[in-house]
Amino acid sequence: MRRLMLLRHAKSDWSASGRPDRERTLSARGAKAAPLVGRYLAEHDLIPDHAIVSTAQRTRQTWQLLGDKVTQPPGVTFDDRIYEAAPADILAAIADAPKAAMKLVVVGHNPGLQSLALLLAGSGSGKARKALLEKYPTGGLAVIDFDLPDWTQLAPGSGRLERFITPRAIGGDAD
Repeated sequence: MRRLMLLRHAKSDWSASGRPDRERTLSARGAKAAPLVGRYLAEHDLIPDHAIVSTAQRTRQTWQLLGDKVTQPPGVTFDDRIYEAAPADILAAIADAPKAAMKLVVVGHNPGLQSLALLLAGSGSGKARKALLEKYPTGGLAVIDFDLPDWTQLAPGSGRLERFITPRAIGGDAD
């Protein structure tokens, strides 16, 4: 079974006016939430075999703070296709993931991640799907399982939404 984890970057800082969007950093709240999610991954056997991370500063910081809680950090690809991407672009990046990676995390942005999660999750937890439909807050993590031979086989409705968690649900601040 393959497991795809779609993680929206932690809360970013909007206070520095004039800074390009790609260069926005995490806010203090985001810097606190990312390690919480990392600890959650470690405690729930959700450590990825590989990560695909957007090239934006806030996603890189999220990954770094998240990875600090992981004892054996996986391989990582920083991929510009994930930045502010549509679901088709994210799927293209996922298709290029190492075939040996059974657990894959994508650290990216909304609305692309929410749209992709809803597109792929044809079944699964009703409660998680309802929460996912309502809002995909910063630091939100969708975990979707697939019974597929490789990442190139992802298709609409082919996954089962196993869970959707938010920093608030695991002890962090609300978005």
